[in-house]
Amino acid sequence: MTIDLPSFSPCDALVAVMVAVSASDETMRTSELVAIQRMVDHAPIFAQYDEDRIRAVSQTVMSLFEEEEGLDALFGLITEALPERLYETAYALACDVGAADGRLYEGEIAMLAEIRHQMGIARLHAAAIELSAQVRHRVL
Repeated sequence: MTIDLPSFSPCDALVAVMVAVSASDETMRTSELVAIQRMVDHAPIFAQYDEDRIRAVSQTVMSLFEEEEGLDALFGLITEALPERLYETAYALACDVGAADGRLYEGEIAMLAEIRHQMGIARLHAAAIELSAQVRHRVL
């Protein structure tokens, strides 16, 4: 079965990365969904974004997760829509979603590794982004 893939805007691609991390462990936690909504509401990059697109982007991600080659198709959509200068931004948003509930699950760790690989994020930059997400989401 082939899926008629929509084209993504750069902001759609950022949302797709966040949704992919949240869904990667097969459980989309409330804290992760709240984190996605908070970032879309407050991050400057989403200032002109139509929030009504979040649902369609999420459905596309979930549909692709069910397909055999879906992950490759998803990263194709994301990297086609996202300028390379925003790859680290995408990774930072992904790390924030992963860290939102206070811990990383196996599926999230694997998805973050795949994002690093697909986007060619330097290991040192990735470590700095990961640490900043971790410290932002600490609790007392």
